[in-house]
Amino acid sequence: MGLAAGSSRWPSCVSHAFILVAGLLILSNMPCEAQLSSSFYDNTCPSALSTIRTAIRTAVSRERRMAASLIRLHFHDCFVQGCDASILLDDSATIQSEKNAPNNNNSVRGFEVIDNVKSQVENICPGVVSCADILAVAARDASVAVGGPTWTLKLGRRDSTTSGLSQAATNLPTFRDGLDRLTSLFSSKGLSTRDMVALSGSHTIGQARCVTFRDRIYGNGTNIDVGFASTRRRRCPADNGNGDDNLAPLDLVTPNSFDNNYFKNLIQRKGLLQSDQVLFNGGSTDSIVTEYSKSRSTFSSDFSSAMVKMGDIEPLIGSAGEIRKFCNVIN
Repeated sequence: MGLAAGSSRWPSCVSHAFILVAGLLILSNMPCEAQLSSSFYDNTCPSALSTIRTAIRTAVSRERRMAASLIRLHFHDCFVQGCDASILLDDSATIQSEKNAPNNNNSVRGFEVIDNVKSQVENICPGVVSCADILAVAARDASVAVGGPTWTLKLGRRDSTTSGLSQAATNLPTFRDGLDRLTSLFSSKGLSTRDMVALSGSHTIGQARCVTFRDRIYGNGTNIDVGFASTRRRRCPADNGNGDDNLAPLDLVTPNSFDNNYFKNLIQRKGLLQSDQVLFNGGSTDSIVTEYSKSRSTFSSDFSSAMVKMGDIEPLIGSAGEIRKFCNVIN
């Protein structure tokens, strides 16, 4: 009976073990969902990040404005069909370039810097590092180069083989946008109102063209400081077509340093663009602007978090897309 009892239990043990092993085999053969990772290039191109950092430092040292341009380039990429480097593609037989979109044409810049970085990275690790990741790293390193915050980047994005010209016309904010429009647009990308205000703080560096702020400085509105408007009029004539491309710093006080003066300017009604000043104009974001104006560290921390979230917008991962050899053309 003892043997008989033992033999009756043995097949049960075998069956349970078999089920367990079979289950593990099934799981091991299931495709793993690719994810962005801060260590993505640690083994495949360990010197990629240092190479990019050096190149960005050099570019910004040559022209401080380039820091703002590179941050904006990453932003304009992510808001149109995700962070996929589609903004870098030139016109071709199959591509209608996003560079021609109203909000990008004669506005976004820094393409030659990205092309140079890509060339350097290709020399050390051919076909490994995507243009989309280079844009993300360049934005982070540009911030640091002008005294701004840093953040831990998640990498592993791949490059698109398509362009989103039609999306660019509707998915990018404009200098005329009101608060409701801005809030709605950022929300559609998974970004909160606080994220939106923090990311707008990148206007603490960079410059804008006369055509983007002419209406504001000549509109005689109540939400603009009279002396500030007078100063800005000196290089921005009232007539359309006259001096349209003349530049003015978005932050009159410290235009080349990444700090929280942008928010202090808004409280003083010295926001250069209408889409800046609406953040402090008796609305729901006034309290956030006030908070950031008082605490540079809070702004920097929130800006870093928002940049990480923005970099997560619809990336191409795994086998999707490609790794371009040249950022301006598909392979």
